[in-house]
Amino acid sequence: MSAPDGSPVGAERSIGQLFASATTEMSALVHDEIALAKAQLKQDVKRGATSGGAFTVAGAVLVFSLPMLNFALAYGIRTWSDWNLAICFLLSFAANVLIALVLVLIGVVFAKKAKKSKGPQKVAASVKETAGVLQKAKPHPRPAPVTTPELEDRAPAAIEAVARSSS
Repeated sequence: MSAPDGSPVGAERSIGQLFASATTEMSALVHDEIALAKAQLKQDVKRGATSGGAFTVAGAVLVFSLPMLNFALAYGIRTWSDWNLAICFLLSFAANVLIALVLVLIGVVFAKKAKKSKGPQKVAASVKETAGVLQKAKPHPRPAPVTTPELEDRAPAAIEAVARSSS
């Protein structure tokens, strides 16, 4: 098993190696957050496009099919029954409105799903949380160097001895 920089786990690493490793991992984290945001936005755009497409198709069906379908359906109902022609035209119009309503409902369902999705907000919250954790991170306290009294007492004498020998 090894650390991300290739050194064995548990081996002493220099501050530079630790900083390089932390920088690399932070960069990877930022790249992953950006990729997540892109994926969630892509999904939201896809849902919005589906919703818009359903609304467009509903409008197109209602506008372009009404004249032909109304005439065909009205004359068909008139042929199958002996009802007044005006009632037959109203029934054909009601059938077209029913189809348009079903398509509008499909569009509303997809629009609500796209609006309900909190993809960008989730990513922003995650980035803020990561930044908060990194701001609170403090280096581990280093133990104070152990000094023995006899070494402290000898230090000035040793310095003088070295100074005399070098002159």
